[in-house]
Amino acid sequence: MTSTDALHTDSADTGTALRFITCGSVDDGKSTLIGRLLVDSRAVLADQLAGVQRGGETDLALLTDGLSAEREQGITIDVAYRYFSTAKRKFIIGDAPGHEQYTRNMVTAASSADAAVVLVDATKLPWAAEVGDGEVVVRELLPQTRRHMLLAHLLRVQSIVVAINKLDAIDDAALAFERISGALNDFAAAAGVRVEAIVPISALKGWNVTEPHREGAAGWAGYEGPSLLELLEALPVTAAETQQPFTFPVQWVEKFSSSADTSQGRRIFWGRVGGGQVVPGQRVTVLPSGQTATVARVLDHVRREHGVAAGHSAGIVLDREVDVSRGDWLLEPGAFEPTREITATVAWLDDEPLVPGRVYWALQGHRWVKAKVQKIVDRLNIATLGAEAATQLDANAIGQVVLALQQPLAVQPFTASRTLGSLVLVDTASHRTCAAVLVR
Repeated sequence: MTSTDALHTDSADTGTALRFITCGSVDDGKSTLIGRLLVDSRAVLADQLAGVQRGGETDLALLTDGLSAEREQGITIDVAYRYFSTAKRKFIIGDAPGHEQYTRNMVTAASSADAAVVLVDATKLPWAAEVGDGEVVVRELLPQTRRHMLLAHLLRVQSIVVAINKLDAIDDAALAFERISGALNDFAAAAGVRVEAIVPISALKGWNVTEPHREGAAGWAGYEGPSLLELLEALPVTAAETQQPFTFPVQWVEKFSSSADTSQGRRIFWGRVGGGQVVPGQRVTVLPSGQTATVARVLDHVRREHGVAAGHSAGIVLDREVDVSRGDWLLEPGAFEPTREITATVAWLDDEPLVPGRVYWALQGHRWVKAKVQKIVDRLNIATLGAEAATQLDANAIGQVVLALQQPLAVQPFTASRTLGSLVLVDTASHRTCAAVLVR
């Protein structure tokens, strides 16, 4: 998609808060951009601004970099969430770190985001290089820029917007924007990543961030489209999987010692509906026991009785006592075939490499099972986007693996269901989160 193509906004639910993250390589200006959005939308108090002064100037990045180590090193380490609103919409922002060693934090933030703003530092790319008769040599992007765009795409972040930053520091901003946009479009086309828009900005000066920046009557950097904030105000939120079969991971079991009006003495199973909807009279199957029962009552998050759809919390009371515990699943009968072997895309996040034969804890919903790495199928080359043979996956690698599960799980491809198609691998000894697993 070109930088000036119009967004498809007919499905945007602008009455719902948009969750978006900023990502990209280190020092591309992610924290500064969020600080600029907060300041220009008047979401920062005067005393907060006074607390982020350095040398008489406002350091916008300090509005999100709150850890002492972040302020000392001038980098983002953990994900910082901030909230702001405009006259048109509310926003929840996740400031994701750019360093490779903190990629796991970026994955965590992206897994629940509706949109991702990928920042590109124009000053880091040799866009002006030419050879021969004027052919532009440089079509390269920084490895972490490519990795974050791929991860956002793999994690089904619905809208990806690219902001080319620091163009205020470049003499020929229009040429830089044109060539970097070309590199981004080439990469997106090769990787199959859909980019909603590419917009030039200066987070430091506020150009094209909340208001369109104009140089006279013409657009800045050859761009005449909306500002970044105007783009974000029009993006849709991620739709709940209401058309999928019913899935419900049990998070908490509420038990009454005596008969009560709300439950007739039966237990209430609480959780968030992952797919479909649940209404009284509906038949469900319990995984892993395989028992079936009928839904007697459905409560919402404030204990009102009515049906609940995907994406919302519910309390379910069954018509009879069955063995259901935290970690079990309530599923639509016959809709899923539990399996002990899955092929999946893995984003490896641990410093220790992934090798065949290793055993990890796999977490799906609230259910823990042991998972053994049977085989590494291949590894994605970030530079060429081709699959290559691999005997292990190193930190921040993306690859295809086959996992053997100790107990069967009901799974679906991640492209069809985020709830049943995603798992997390955890080291059995250190309890570190090692990988995000996306079922193929």
